[in-house]
Amino acid sequence: MDGLTQLKGKTAVVTGGASGIGRGLAERFIAEGMNVVIADIEEPAVRAAAAQIGAVGIVTDVSDFASVTALADQARDRFGTVHVVCNNAGIGPFARIKDLSLADWRWMIDVNLWGVIHGVHAFLPILLANEDGGWIVNTASMGGLSTFPGLGAYATTKFGVTALTETLALELAEDGAKVGATLLCPGPVRSNLGKSSRNRPGGLGEGALADIDLESLPQYRDSLPWKSPAEVAEILVEAIRNGQLYAITHPEQSARIEQRMTGLLAAFGKQVAIGDVKAVP
Repeated sequence: MDGLTQLKGKTAVVTGGASGIGRGLAERFIAEGMNVVIADIEEPAVRAAAAQIGAVGIVTDVSDFASVTALADQARDRFGTVHVVCNNAGIGPFARIKDLSLADWRWMIDVNLWGVIHGVHAFLPILLANEDGGWIVNTASMGGLSTFPGLGAYATTKFGVTALTETLALELAEDGAKVGATLLCPGPVRSNLGKSSRNRPGGLGEGALADIDLESLPQYRDSLPWKSPAEVAEILVEAIRNGQLYAITHPEQSARIEQRMTGLLAAFGKQVAIGDVKAVP
């Protein structure tokens, strides 16, 4: 579908908006002349960020549907409607699958997958009722398109976000809706994702998930450029304006996707060379 080309004067809501990619998106939307609501689970951080960038800050736990519903209600009450929703809040600690506790799984799924589901469920009716149309952005990851050891729980949730967003886009197009969807798939971006455990619920129970400094890993430190949240925001705004389903921050990581697709095509009795876009029977 056509993109949302005119952003000035419209309203955006960004979860995980107090830092990292979320704050970068919020700052870019404000520069576009939008009204912006940032939501975050950390009250001091969201209050400070909102004051610094000129947004409305609302404390929100995306794993709690009542909290996300309250966010949607407050945004609509303040600005009349919502045009862009970025379901961006997420966590990213590492652990091998054999070491994960059920508490680990619940925390990861509650934030990364249920958080997006809650956002879509709470805001989609508002967007569909908006005569100007609207846009839903769901933040997945390169981990939502390919897998990596130690990121099994993370990738499980992000693959879910990918499937949700792709299906939503198909259904919106089928219905002729004036609402579109974009899947944001960041590679390495400087953010607080590597400090996720600070917000692990105290009563959840113990587990193996642990924060890792991605810049300490050779595959990230030595071979890939790290992008700023502002660079990610530039890519996303262009995707929204152009009506693009995918917003990819690091095309340098395409080999990971090609390798996965090659394996899938081989399972269907097809062969494809890395870098070739056409399957050969």
